[in-house]
Amino acid sequence: MAGHSKWNNIKNRKGAQDAKRGKLFQKLSREIYMAAKQGGGDPDTNPSLRLAMDKAKANNMPNDNVDRAIKKATTSGEGENYDEVVYEGFGPQGVAILTEALTDNRNRTMTNVRIAYNKNGGNIGESGTVNYMFDRKGYLVLERDKNKLDENEMLMHVLEAGGEDLESSEEVFEVYTDPSELAKVRDGLLEEGLEIHTAELTLIPKTFVNLSTEDYEVLTSIIDALEDDDDVSEVYHNGQLEE
Repeated sequence: MAGHSKWNNIKNRKGAQDAKRGKLFQKLSREIYMAAKQGGGDPDTNPSLRLAMDKAKANNMPNDNVDRAIKKATTSGEGENYDEVVYEGFGPQGVAILTEALTDNRNRTMTNVRIAYNKNGGNIGESGTVNYMFDRKGYLVLERDKNKLDENEMLMHVLEAGGEDLESSEEVFEVYTDPSELAKVRDGLLEEGLEIHTAELTLIPKTFVNLSTEDYEVLTSIIDALEDDDDVSEVYHNGQLEE
């Protein structure tokens, strides 16, 4: 993980997300709904729901929205059904792009994803062409101004909680874990009195492709088009701007 900061991507895209906050809340509500539908409405016994709620909190989603999504999922009746689907594709210079979506209409979502690639200089790929380029990890962010520890002290807490790796910057500590250990590490850090900004499962690129400013703008246009789709939950890529 050395040299990689997921937090930089989060910061860079925060402004765009703020401008689409209503759409973001809609997507988060869908994730909470699915987690509660599949595992029940109690986050203490449903780790997937707990992570979805943590993600909503990190994005300042109102508690009323969270409660409505859980109630909708746990109220008797058929309700809505969504499929989890993954799309793989390529951007400029062969950058790998992996898109996760929750959809009630696979044909609609596939069409929209294909259009996002075709109109913005990318190419959609076959299943398996991109997925192997990423590792699934647990990921936590702790803000430095809310956790008054130096890097060595934080590393000690992370290792004791079962975390794998720590990266630090002026703003945050970033913690990486085995996916199955995310909840355990999260709870361990909370028990130490630390405040967690983000706790989620994510995909981390194994290698990166350096891009010129022009190519990075093309990549950004593809990512923007994908994220603008209501069905898309997350978009991952391995492109980075040349220094």
